Amino acid sequence: MSIETVRAYFKTCGREGDVLEFPVSSATVELAAQALGVIPARIAKTLSFLVEDRCILILAAGDAKIDNKKYKAQFHTKAKMLLAGQVEPLTGHAVGGVCPFANPEGTTAYLDVSLKRFDTVFPAAGSPNSAIELSCAELEAFSHSAGWVDVCKDWG
Repeated sequence: MSIETVRAYFKTCGREGDVLEFPVSSATVELAAQALGVIPARIAKTLSFLVEDRCILILAAGDAKIDNKKYKAQFHTKAKMLLAGQVEPLTGHAVGGVCPFANPEGTTAYLDVSLKRFDTVFPAAGSPNSAIELSCAELEAFSHSAGWVDVCKDWG
């Protein structure tokens, strides 16, 4: 899967034209913020974790970090990020382009409250040089989110 898969997904929503593709990398929060001309906090980074043999994605503000205590309270297990070789098979996207759109069945996305302070945010769109601007309500709808969680720290 890739940006083409994400574009096809957004085509079903009438939003394929909103997927942005850059001539430079946007694979990290800092690079994405530079490519978009926004503050890093507005980048909705997608963090991928393994919970009992299944993948969960947590979208968080670019300036947020996982709080292990909050994570464990929410998911009843220690935070265990996917290994590089697990990322594409479990998320459908390569490292740097992981997003909560067009994921394999069984992958669940959650949205961290650190994003709610912004009118719009920029998650990746399936490649290490892409993004899409969405409101938090749109992000929740298009990601088929399992809900909002509070598992991050050091933001704001």
